[in-house]
Amino acid sequence: MEKKVIIITGASSGIGYQTAEMLARQGHKVYGAARRIEKMEPLRAVGVTPLRMDVTDEGSVSEAVSVVADAEGRIDALINNAGYGSYGAIEDVSMEEARKQFDVNLFGLAMLTKRVLPYMHKQGSGTIVNVSSMGGRVTTYFGAWYHATKYALEAFSDALRMEVGDFGINVSIIEPGGIKTPWGFIAADHLEESAKGGAYEKQAVKTAAGMRKQYSGNMMSDPKIISKAIAKAVNARRPKTRYLIGLGAKPIVLMHTLLPARWFDYIMKHAS
Repeated sequence: MEKKVIIITGASSGIGYQTAEMLARQGHKVYGAARRIEKMEPLRAVGVTPLRMDVTDEGSVSEAVSVVADAEGRIDALINNAGYGSYGAIEDVSMEEARKQFDVNLFGLAMLTKRVLPYMHKQGSGTIVNVSSMGGRVTTYFGAWYHATKYALEAFSDALRMEVGDFGINVSIIEPGGIKTPWGFIAADHLEESAKGGAYEKQAVKTAAGMRKQYSGNMMSDPKIISKAIAKAVNARRPKTRYLIGLGAKPIVLMHTLLPARWFDYIMKHAS
């Protein structure tokens, strides 16, 4: 297997942490990027180099990319994994919070991608893996702003793939379904908090309780399947454009394609 120089964001916890470890164990030179650099210190034991980066800060992004490029002379793969989801009714979520989601999930990702691309152009090769969600192809109850960022990321990734393909650069999208991480609990807490005293409080409390029940059970997929999909995309000579994986991902996307919109709306509203 060819040893590659890789940057992965959101590497201080969860899927990013697991993926950084997995790729390092495969023999790649991995730079794990996150704001909380101390959380990545244990990864040094397997060869991961922690890198301080705030994807929403242009200076931080430029400095981190320069550190890697200066040390390695190339950047073979960029894994845009940093992101978060904050649920709540459109009326209840502040525009500040909405913009923050776009800053992390799309604009920060785009800024980092733009900073890395010149190195890939120079090499005549590279792989960019954007971690999206099945939520970039279907919407769930009270997830408007989160889904808006993921739908935008899907379009961004498709356009990017067309632009850079002629230069030997691959672009893949990872679309996880139900994965057993703290994400569901965090989203449920945000939903419940945002709805307090408002018109949507009753529905939000019920939906949040359903989300917590789902993520407390044993039905969710192991996060390792996402790490394996990311590694597969990084290691492939010609990776797939999309990796739709995890609990419910394929059947839910298929239902969204086949069912009338109002039928699908009903299912999503009552799923939890």
